[in-house]
Amino acid sequence: MEEEVARKGKIFSGIFWKFSERISAQLVTFVVSIVLARLLDPSDYGMIALIMVFISIADVFVSSGFGSALIQKKDADNVDFSSVFYFNIVFSMSIYLLLYLIAPYIAKFYSMPMLCPTLRILGIRIIIAAINSVQQAYVSRNMLFKRFFWSTLFATLLSGVVGIILAFLGFGIWALVAQYLTNTVVATIILWFTVRWRPQKAFSIDRMKVMFSYGWKLLCAGLMDTGYNQIRNLVIGKLYSSKDLAYYNYGQQYPNLIVTNVNTSISSVIFPAMAQEQDDKVRVKSMTRRAINIMWPMMAGLCVVAKPLISLMLTDKWLPCVPYLQIACFTYGFWPIHTANLEAIKAMGRSDLFLKLEIIKKIMGVSILIIVMKHGVMAIALSLILTTVLSSVINALPNQSLLNYRYTEQLKDMLPSMMLALVMGVIIYPIAIIGLGNVVTISLQILAGIVVYVVGSKIFHFESFDYIRLIIKRLHKN
Repeated sequence: MEEEVARKGKIFSGIFWKFSERISAQLVTFVVSIVLARLLDPSDYGMIALIMVFISIADVFVSSGFGSALIQKKDADNVDFSSVFYFNIVFSMSIYLLLYLIAPYIAKFYSMPMLCPTLRILGIRIIIAAINSVQQAYVSRNMLFKRFFWSTLFATLLSGVVGIILAFLGFGIWALVAQYLTNTVVATIILWFTVRWRPQKAFSIDRMKVMFSYGWKLLCAGLMDTGYNQIRNLVIGKLYSSKDLAYYNYGQQYPNLIVTNVNTSISSVIFPAMAQEQDDKVRVKSMTRRAINIMWPMMAGLCVVAKPLISLMLTDKWLPCVPYLQIACFTYGFWPIHTANLEAIKAMGRSDLFLKLEIIKKIMGVSILIIVMKHGVMAIALSLILTTVLSSVINALPNQSLLNYRYTEQLKDMLPSMMLALVMGVIIYPIAIIGLGNVVTISLQILAGIVVYVVGSKIFHFESFDYIRLIIKRLHKN
């Protein structure tokens, strides 16, 4: 019993530190972005956004696949970590060389001469990220998520200061290049000195073959996911106006900010936790069950406060993005059920199923987009609801046999949290009608929403709520 409680405490502690890392980084980045936006020209941001498309795709090659394989492999030792470390360095250099050579052609294609030198300099980040990916795998496997918090926080702070100083001195786009590059370098250096792991003089081709058989499927899935996530923006930008794209993007931004931080925190912790328990299907199922209920209260609350929040943060000229934000809240509410099912599949060693699911979902998503894309931006946004629901069914199907956890059972587990979140939203919505001003309205709605959901969770004895409360008490005693 004590071992079980300790294990739960370790998982919750990991989620706490990972969530703290994401929130602190986002807060610092948000403040820095406001300052930089006042100092730099919008064209600088546009060029960096374009460069980051290529950097992000290259990052998938060096950061996906082997990192997950190191976490998932039950008997992974220093030979495995060292082999991946040396392979990543050589492979990332090859990717960087390719990017270096094609940079002039990319710059010519987009008629942006400055894109060539900036892409070549910022591309160095790929090699550093390759080193960092092995460090992150070691930290995740050993549940040392507190290390992530400090490395990310200091890296974000220092890179923000560097970016602001260079922008103030008139370095333009190079201020953003320095900010991104400094962030990766500092985070890697801090992990190097705070994590005990060091590569040894060992490389095993046989070990790499074993991990490659698992990791290449996740790599392909990551590439598909990265490309797929850009399709809707490309379609809206091509078929409709820049304003339509701006409203759609900002509608996605706020729920995405919450979900990305929470989801990243959960997936970063739950995957190594599941991997450690992969032989105990009952425990893996229990972890999956607890992870699917966390998003609905936040999404329901954000949906209700959307209008006063947008008016306060972005002024009334951005109010057309509110409907897109509210649609996004519903679609993002399903994300934990996606994450929990996929992480369980990965933890059970079935990366082949993971890849197959990604192929099926991407084909389905693109097909639906092709059908609706000429019917307006709102049709594109609404199509995400259908895509999300169907994807959640597809992700859950393998766990019917792997964990004996049917989708109907998952919906049954999720429905009480979803319904309570809906009731919470209905109760707090009338506060906006009183006309107390945006700040007071949002504050009262958030406070009332927390009270309603906590009281409701306690009355109906939600397992996930009782679980978190138990672990908090245990951590407090320690």
